[in-house]
Order: sequence, then C-alpha cells, then structure tokens
Amino acid sequence: MGKTRRAESRRLYDRNAPLFGMMEAVMDWMGGRVWRVNLWKSIPPGRLLEVGVGTGKNIPLHPARGQVTAVDISPRMLIRAKRKALRRAKAGGAIPWLVVADAEALPFGDGVFDGAVATFVFCSVDDPVAGLKELRRVVRPAGRLAMLEHVLSRKKWLAWWMNRMDRVARFVAGAHINRDTVANVRAADWGVEQDLNLQGDVVKRIEAVR
Repeated sequence: MGKTRRAESRRLYDRNAPLFGMMEAVMDWMGGRVWRVNLWKSIPPGRLLEVGVGTGKNIPLHPARGQVTAVDISPRMLIRAKRKALRRAKAGGAIPWLVVADAEALPFGDGVFDGAVATFVFCSVDDPVAGLKELRRVVRPAGRLAMLEHVLSRKKWLAWWMNRMDRVARFVAGAHINRDTVANVRAADWGVEQDLNLQGDVVKRIEAVR
C-alpha cells in the first residue's frame, strides 16, 4: 500500500512540475522567500541533506562551502532543479548532488550527514513520522534538522476550515494542510529546540537535534 501511495505522489509531482514555480509563488508572496533565506543563513556548512528540493528554489541559498545532497521523489522536478544547479555552477557556487529518492526510504547510510533541511515538504510525505525517522537515521548524533512547514492551526474555526479543505489541497498540490508537524518531529525522536510561529500559528520554523 505504501508503494502505491508513493507512486501516486511521484505521478502527482511529475504532473505539477511545470507549474510548481507558480504554485510556490503564492507562498513566497506570503513571506516564504524571506523565511527560506533566513533559515539557510543559520545553517553551517558541512555534509547537508535537503529533502524535497523540488524545482530547486533553495539551491541559490545553499551554503557556499560544504556539500549538499538534494533529493526529491519526482524526476521531473529534479530536471528543473538541475538547471538552477548549473546556473549556480556558472556563478562559481558549489553544485548539489541531485538524487531521485523517497523521504521514507533514503538511499544513504546511517549518520552520513551533519544536518538536514526541509522547507514545506513534510506536508506531502505520505508517512511523515517514517520520513522524519529516516532523516534521523542518516544524520549523525548531535546533527540538526531545520524545517519550514505549514501546520494545522489550534484556532477552532481555522482548524475546521483546514480540515475541510485538506482533501482539495491534496488533490491540487499534493500537500496536506492539517498536519501537526511539531508533534510528528517529536514522535520521530528528534529533540525539538525551536517551534517558532512565522505567520499566525499556521506557518512554523522548526529546529531539532538528533
């Protein structure tokens, strides 16, 4: 069943790849660009894993030093990410290693990364706790996880609306809008150190340590 869901997710994101930039523009208009810039500025160089790189919006923000491995479930997304990586290379920046991979079954050994980054990704992973446990596996002891995510509001009227609209959001964009990602991070045995509201209590910056 899990493989079936993941295959459906891959097809969905392959389908949306040509339009994904426009879809993400809404989040950037709401502040997403600033949130992503600030997140990446705080991340020290090293062996980093970016999960759900998509079309590569974060590639220009990767640290100048160190090595980033960037994965996505959609090959068509990675085609677009590769173009951004090549532009970064022409400007003299480090090139990320782009890999087609599922967050729930990462093709890496235990503890090989110094840290992991995910921006608006775990809303769409089929089993988010399983994916977060995989990140914990491939990050070294005391390694860090940095995330941006939209989550279910604790305001009753807004939570009601988000729950009602979740099925529509999943069909259109592949994302669930009613998840409690902070609780999922804790359930995956990460130590949450920061749970910062960026827009109401719907968009959060989450930082955790293994």
